[in-house]
Amino acid sequence: MISTDSAQHYREAVGATVDRLAARIATADLPTTSTPAAELHRRVRAIDLDAPAIGTDRALAELDELFVQEAVWFHTPGYLAHLNCPVALPAVAAEAVLAAVNPSVDTWDQSRIGTDIERHVVDWLAGRIGFAAGDGVFTSGGSQSNLQALLLAREAATDPTGTAATGTSATLDTLALFATAETHFSVKKSARLLGLPDAAVVDVRTDPAGRMLPAALAQAIADARAAGRTPMAVVATAGTTDRGVIDPLAPIADVCDLEGVWLHVDAAYGCGLLVSPTRRHLLDGIERARSVTADLHKSFFQPVSSSVLVVRDPADLRRASWHADYLNPEDAAEPNQVDKSLQTTRRFDALKLWATLRASGADAIGTAFDAVIDLAEATHALVQAHPDLELVAPTQLSTVLFRWQPAGVTDDEADAMVAPLRAALLAEGRVLIAKTVIAGRPCNKLTLLNPATTLEQVQASLDHVVATAEGLRRATTPTTTTGANR
Repeated sequence: MISTDSAQHYREAVGATVDRLAARIATADLPTTSTPAAELHRRVRAIDLDAPAIGTDRALAELDELFVQEAVWFHTPGYLAHLNCPVALPAVAAEAVLAAVNPSVDTWDQSRIGTDIERHVVDWLAGRIGFAAGDGVFTSGGSQSNLQALLLAREAATDPTGTAATGTSATLDTLALFATAETHFSVKKSARLLGLPDAAVVDVRTDPAGRMLPAALAQAIADARAAGRTPMAVVATAGTTDRGVIDPLAPIADVCDLEGVWLHVDAAYGCGLLVSPTRRHLLDGIERARSVTADLHKSFFQPVSSSVLVVRDPADLRRASWHADYLNPEDAAEPNQVDKSLQTTRRFDALKLWATLRASGADAIGTAFDAVIDLAEATHALVQAHPDLELVAPTQLSTVLFRWQPAGVTDDEADAMVAPLRAALLAEGRVLIAKTVIAGRPCNKLTLLNPATTLEQVQASLDHVVATAEGLRRATTPTTTTGANR
């Protein structure tokens, strides 16, 4: 364990680990290996965790061979699958500080100045959103940020003092939550966790690009009220997971203001636009939200985990406060962050963004996010020009939705190729892509979050995707038997 007496061993053990990692990072040119899944399962199960101890040095060397050698590397140009980013070096160094010091920012006496640093980072982020006097708390990820936001909205809607719109409090079975089919799955999951019936989540119609229609939202709210239901919240998305589009925030805010409904903006993906030198306007209207989710481990290039829930009115955070005499009594003079959080023990993730901002500045983060959006725009042109690929939908951020469908391949044949194509590429480990469903049809997806990836590298990856698809088709197409062989 880390102690005064073990400082030298700490230096040696961590130093050796960093050396091994640096060597791996320097030589990694593929996102992962081609080791079969069955072999990975076997290697893990072969380790007897009750066996005699092998010591720190051997255990860390084993870890390098067992895990790091088989890891997925998000900094390689062939990683194009999900919302995973290469991480900022200052944040990685800060992560090492967190691991060794092991602070918990739930109470002041466990973190002291760490509390002040987190609050300053949250204030900075609130200012970037446009909240003049906002507040917030770091969370484990966008799903938890969304859950907490909807918990606060639920508490506001069921407040015994009555809602602003109706003058009476609502019950859980009458609440209505408005989202779209493109909204992150955590919203429906959160509704269930919060005790709302499945019918509570109302799907609002979208435009052809997948963005919420404000007029349809207004009608959905009116219909809910007419049916005796109480609107609890509207969830607008600034960067949908698949299409990468942004709901029209200002017109949606107009509807919410008129109806007196809580507006939550899920900007888990699109939060990088807050520091973009060229695209900040895409988030116009976000300052009118009552709560915002920002996932810094997506478009701020931070190590997992690093998400923030930010609220416009600090009083809203107190709707979920809970006090314990041994931890955070109500009469405590110290600024205990657990008063704002769903978690008790909680990582000091704010330090990573602090280090990044101090080392590189906000503009550098925004420029990096702009770079991946620029790359996506150029990749769209590549896909559209490719004779064997079809662009499925446009985006405002950094996703690319496409299908392999050369001339002569039917829709059903192209549909059937989506999953096997992804699986074949994953088994090979050279190019990793994702799959999803858009407008009822399966397709493949690239998610570009590496600002160092070049268009030429994406072109090479697409060429490999096409070659793999062609190989799969040849392998599954029955051969015609000639008359001489009958």
